[in-house]
Formats: sequence, C-alpha cells, structure tokens
Amino acid sequence: MAEHRVHKYKRELMAEINEDRKKHGKKPFDDNDDDNGNGNETAPPKAEKEIKESTTDPESGLFQKGEKERCFAYTATVACDQNAFILGVKAAPGNVHDSQVFSDVFNEVKQRFPEIRAIVVDAGYKTPGICREIILAGMKPVMPYKRPMTKDGYFRKHEYVYDEYYDCYLCPENQVLKYSTTNREGYREYKSNPEICRSCPSLQQCTQSKNFTKVVTRHIWESYIEMAEDIRHTPEGKELYRRRGETIERVFADAKEKHGMRYTL
Repeated sequence: MAEHRVHKYKRELMAEINEDRKKHGKKPFDDNDDDNGNGNETAPPKAEKEIKESTTDPESGLFQKGEKERCFAYTATVACDQNAFILGVKAAPGNVHDSQVFSDVFNEVKQRFPEIRAIVVDAGYKTPGICREIILAGMKPVMPYKRPMTKDGYFRKHEYVYDEYYDCYLCPENQVLKYSTTNREGYREYKSNPEICRSCPSLQQCTQSKNFTKVVTRHIWESYIEMAEDIRHTPEGKELYRRRGETIERVFADAKEKHGMRYTL
C-alpha cells in the first residue's frame, strides 16, 4: 500500500511537471530526457549511492543526527488527537525521512477519523507535497516557521520577490530573474542575466556562481506552502501549534520514560 502511494505521488507530480513545461514551451519529460527536455540516451549513468546495512538487523536503517550521532535504528511516526490519544503509528528504518512515512499515517487517520479538520506537524513535514495532500483532503496544515538553509552573509530566499503575473523573480537589486526550465523534481528555475550580475555591487551576497548567474527555484506546488504559511499566522494556527507540545510531545515522552523506548534493547 505504501509503495502504491509513492508511485501515485510520483505520477501526479510528473503529470503536473510536464503540464507546466508545456505551458512554458518546453518539451515534456520522458524516460530518456535530461532536465532540459533534451534527448539524453548517451548521458553517463548517475553515480550509485552507497547504503550501509546492518549485518545483524538488515531491516533497520542508518540514522544520522548531526555530525556525531550515527547508529542503526528505526523511527516511529505517530499521530494523536487533542487529548494525546494515539490515532495512528508507522515504524520505518532509521534512514527513511519522516516526510516519506507521512502519507501512510495520514491516510490511516483520515479513514478512521474523517471528522478531523486540522493536521499539526513539525518543520520536518513542511514540504510542498505534504501541504498539498492535507489541503486536498479538506484539512488545514498547521506548521511552524522553517528556517531557510541559506549560508550566513547571503540574501535569504524571501528577499527575492516572486511576480506571479509576469512569472519571474526580482532580486534585492531590482533585477529580473527569468524562467529557465522546470526540472524533474518539480522546481521551476529562474535565472539572472550574468552580464548584469557581473558588475552588481551585491554579487558577493547573492551567488558564488563562476558564471555570475543566480538561480532561484520555486516548486510547482509552492502555493500550498504559502497557504500553510497564511494559516501559521492566524490565531487558530498559533493555538493549535501550541497544543502540539502538550500532546504528541507528551506521547513520545511517555514512551521513553514509561515504556522503555528511549533505547533499543
């Protein structure tokens, strides 16, 4: 069932990616295309990713938190109601991100408790796909502020203003970044004019690109993230997120303190 939902998600995303590419005059992707929509049959294969596996428990996954904490483990994704009663649980290998398990738990809870109208999650679940899934189910995604991953000393993403009418971005120096392509991950790429950027006084705060080109990306489902941001600022959104510390956090605290789940024995 989980694998079926993953394939369904990918099919829906690729259909919208190709629709977006056609709208911008780009060739839709097929299995032999590269990210620019060009035939790519002779391109070198992608580098294989090395995955470490436990010799005693191969179903576990290598969990990594920060630079020091690395161990073979499992994760538990849990949903509860406003009274901290558990509604759904899903265990997964430690190398599977929480957001990948979300759909299984969400669908279990949605089917059993259709009266639920809001889903409160932490920043790890704040992705375009999850926001879309919750909103299309007729519920409100309640999510916290997620700190940008921008390096210190560089402009933040929000400082590049999106113009929906002209489908472009404006940089802090009021220059236009035009649409370039929509990649396989579902992100539209907007690129600056290198001839203008070359002599820009803010270049060092903008990009390290050797060809003086700034690229800003926007997911084709970005509007769902923006809807979640609007909810975050409402009194209801703030109150619901405050309750998270009294409910699901208590569930995990009880599991560790009262049920011996702080460590795997």
